[in-house]
Amino acid sequence: MGGVSIWCDQLIRGLPEHDWEMVALTVDGTERPRWEPPANLSRLRTIPLWGPRPDRRRPGRRSGREFREALAALLGAVLRPDDPEPGRKEVNRIRFLHALRIMHEYAAEGGDLTGALTSNTALAMTRDAWRGVRADEPELTLADCVTALSLIEHMLRPLSAEPVRADLVHSSMNGLCMLVGMTAKWRYGTPVVMSEHGMYLRERYLDLLGSDEPYPVRVLVLGLHRQLARAAYLVVDALAPHGGYNRRWQLRNGADPERTWTVYNGVDPDEFPAARGEPAEPVIVYLGRIDPIKDLHTLIRAFALVRAEVPGARLRIFGAAPAGGAEYRDSCQKLIADLGLTGDAVLEGRVGMPVEAYHQAQVVVLTSISEGFPYAVVEAMACGRPMVCTNVGGVAEAVGDAGYVVPPRDHVAVAAACVRLLQDAPLRARLGAAARDRVLAHFTLDQSIEAYRRIYRDLVGKGTTAPRPAGPVMAV
Repeated sequence: MGGVSIWCDQLIRGLPEHDWEMVALTVDGTERPRWEPPANLSRLRTIPLWGPRPDRRRPGRRSGREFREALAALLGAVLRPDDPEPGRKEVNRIRFLHALRIMHEYAAEGGDLTGALTSNTALAMTRDAWRGVRADEPELTLADCVTALSLIEHMLRPLSAEPVRADLVHSSMNGLCMLVGMTAKWRYGTPVVMSEHGMYLRERYLDLLGSDEPYPVRVLVLGLHRQLARAAYLVVDALAPHGGYNRRWQLRNGADPERTWTVYNGVDPDEFPAARGEPAEPVIVYLGRIDPIKDLHTLIRAFALVRAEVPGARLRIFGAAPAGGAEYRDSCQKLIADLGLTGDAVLEGRVGMPVEAYHQAQVVVLTSISEGFPYAVVEAMACGRPMVCTNVGGVAEAVGDAGYVVPPRDHVAVAAACVRLLQDAPLRARLGAAARDRVLAHFTLDQSIEAYRRIYRDLVGKGTTAPRPAGPVMAV
């Protein structure tokens, strides 16, 4: 559940003239779909990153020497800090991408990529590379090396999967998802489109900065994410970022502006009609995942200040914690109790129809520390609700003059904006009407789908340098 799932469902249903195959990177392959599949979704395929190791199909024809050369190039790119000279940075990116291709071909021709990446040879090469590039930093111990190579091996498992046969690959994210597009392009010359929901690389930094993994492990894993995200921009035939913020981040990391077109996430205004009136009591609503990246602790702390200024105010938090997220959900519940907000701030759980949650609000709030172009914002705006949001990703671009945008992690600023809106009914009405008008002008589902239709038509119509098999369009 979440924004990427909504986007995939909209895209497939919105382009019924295409047949689709979906490839999902999963944990171990036991996950079950939570969405009703569209009629034109012909196949759902999973690539488990943490399931049983991929089978070696036949004796490999690629030599171990070629694999070792590829691993050496990959380690050199991952471990070296960014070179200030643009030319050298580009060479590093190309070498890294070539290393991935050799590893894919090694696996495709029967080589045991899992075994090779976790072998004694790989361990020795990684420790030698660390000493050669980062001799002045903390030592890469054998235990750290085993941990890092195990993580890298699992992340690179899409290289061992059979490439998809399609007319076009559309990846929902950068990073590991793009490995699926890369293998299709290498095998069949398939054109690749990429969208980014959130900024993949930035969110990996945020994730690992709070990790308890040893420093050398974080260096290796973040280095892989950094180089993979940048290499992906060399592969794509078209980038379709969801806003100007994403586009600027992509260009900064090597994307080609001539192949980049902004396509905003859109909503169907009929599914999110303007609310008729508002609740009599002051109500703040959040709708989304119960997840650290949404920074609900800031929202709860802000509400403690709001309640002191606005008697009778309530905070309703709609949404569920993802798998493995129970600890963060419990921390939110504890913070509510510690601040004396029990009964006034409530974790409501999942809501059947999001529009019902927005209609129960006077103000809708989003306090994330990272976003792309969030559906929750444009959905709430379509319902005619004024917004209080943190200035991350494309949020300010979406909100415009239809609400307040404040710094992330600043609960005082969030509270001040909420109090201003809750105490001024005419202001809420004016901003709510502006929000609905802004969605109708810029962020409708029809506008989004038509933009993708044009991109697909252009890419498939041009053909590619290598023959492609007939097959379905495919979303990752």
